Amino acid sequence: MKKILAIMPVSIGGRLTTSSIIDGFKLNDFEVKIFDELKDEDFSKFLKSDYSYIIGYDFSPVKLKIDYNLKIPCIAYFSDVIQSRTSGVGYKEYFKYLKNPDIYTFLWDRELSKEGDYIYFPHFVNCEIYKNFSIPKTDVAFMGRFDTDLRLNTFIELNEKLPNVTFKWYAIERHYLDALSRTNKKDIIKKAYSGFIDNETDMADAINDCKIAYNINAQGKTSLNYRTMQVLACERLIISDERGELDLFNNIIPVWSDTNDLAQKIKYYLNNFDEYNKIVKKAREIIVKNHNSSICVKKMLNIIETK
Repeated sequence: MKKILAIMPVSIGGRLTTSSIIDGFKLNDFEVKIFDELKDEDFSKFLKSDYSYIIGYDFSPVKLKIDYNLKIPCIAYFSDVIQSRTSGVGYKEYFKYLKNPDIYTFLWDRELSKEGDYIYFPHFVNCEIYKNFSIPKTDVAFMGRFDTDLRLNTFIELNEKLPNVTFKWYAIERHYLDALSRTNKKDIIKKAYSGFIDNETDMADAINDCKIAYNINAQGKTSLNYRTMQVLACERLIISDERGELDLFNNIIPVWSDTNDLAQKIKYYLNNFDEYNKIVKKAREIIVKNHNSSICVKKMLNIIETK
């Protein structure tokens, strides 16, 4: 059995994404050893085995490969803008190594991939974890930080426009406290806040609990964030901001343009179950076929082998 060394990063979003990548390798009969940047201090003890690849999120595997002069190929999956701090504090130092022939850089954004000559690869999820397995009790959820006024104000305005709709919001505690400090509508934030999620199983539970999630993509030019795949894999509806890569789902996903439009679409789909079910079932079919961990890791490996 082939072995890989997987690097679990510090960021919560990166940990969730990396978990789906790791699952894909396991489903393709790889033995996986995991170095956790949050929990493990001694990386050298992970170097006693022979690995086929070192894999990870953003610059995490690249940094360790270079720092320890590892002679194994590196697979780096980026869903952040590469030449920015969002990809890690060492992005300036390690960027040049992405051109090394044994470092394979996969990027989630179609347009940015073309500009940088990287391997375009949309997000994917483990469809055995992300699936429809419960009856939702909440109408609408937003998962992610309110790091912009648009995100914060959109959530508050939706709560005010839709008083009979139930809302939940998931984020790390410091982002909750930050949101409270930036608004005088603190009751809305306090009522909706439902804690933070740092693992795939709990995220799948939270998504299953809601009927609709809405999306505000934060990075990239055309791409869909990881949340899109998670929600659609669970046969829940996502209402997205306008993104070019909605064509991955044959443009069946509803798009919102402003808060009034988003509120109207939420009301519509909460009351039109036939239309709702038609979209989510078709989207789930596309996820299983094109964005499932086992299939996508196999595609990654095929791409590497032909380079």
